[in-house]
Amino acid sequence: MNALVINCSPVRDGATAEITTVVSDCLKDRYDVRRICIDDFEIGFCRGCRACHHTAKCIQRDDVDKIMEYYEWADSIVSVSPSYWADIPGQFKVFIDRCTPWCNTHEPHAALSAGKKGYSIALRTGPGMRECSRIIESIEHFYGHLEIEYCGRLGLCSVEYKDAVNERRNEIIEFCNKILHALP
Repeated sequence: MNALVINCSPVRDGATAEITTVVSDCLKDRYDVRRICIDDFEIGFCRGCRACHHTAKCIQRDDVDKIMEYYEWADSIVSVSPSYWADIPGQFKVFIDRCTPWCNTHEPHAALSAGKKGYSIALRTGPGMRECSRIIESIEHFYGHLEIEYCGRLGLCSVEYKDAVNERRNEIIEFCNKILHALP
């Protein structure tokens, strides 16, 4: 089984990255794990031309297809996102916008292989879960249009810096154990 763990933050070594490390380490005994950071890829803004609604391909040539190859490879996808003004970071939103060729609301559309499972972890610096819920809903909505079965979520409040992740490690491991127990 293959698992993709994606750092949806542009920060390659912060709290979000630390969580992706914990998740990857937890899953690596039963999954072949690949971990990527959204900021490691060149992704142009969607131009709204709707050419993909007729061709199922984007006219732009950048790294979106490369990221989608990771999505295709994976059986399970874990998106880990911090809160940027109560939602997902702009870089991840730009990627989602560019996935319109794979969106199931128009024909023709590109499609991922069936049977993929999606999970999300949201983190924020403040104490309230509402922002985490909003981030999770954005990711869940994205998964739905790609026909990735949404299987689990974890919200982590009061996590600003990398060292705060250690205090939440047991919650993250417990969440990963649910992913592992979902395996056939």
